[in-house]
Amino acid sequence: MKRFLVVIEETRTGFSAYSPDLPGCVSTGRTREGVERNMREAVDFHLEGMRLEGMDTPEPHAHSAYIEVPA
Repeated sequence: MKRFLVVIEETRTGFSAYSPDLPGCVSTGRTREGVERNMREAVDFHLEGMRLEGMDTPEPHAHSAYIEVPA
């Protein structure tokens, strides 16, 4: 099992998501839950395509952190 970072951003019409470790793997959704569900499907599809092309599944490298600053 591998864990890939997914960045979720709110848009004017819902949410969008991407994974820094999987260039080109993106998704959208009207709700946060929807974009997470859609992104899980997008990652599965992306990795299956890589396998069919004979490519290795990349190792996750991206991390996230929050930095607090005075407001």
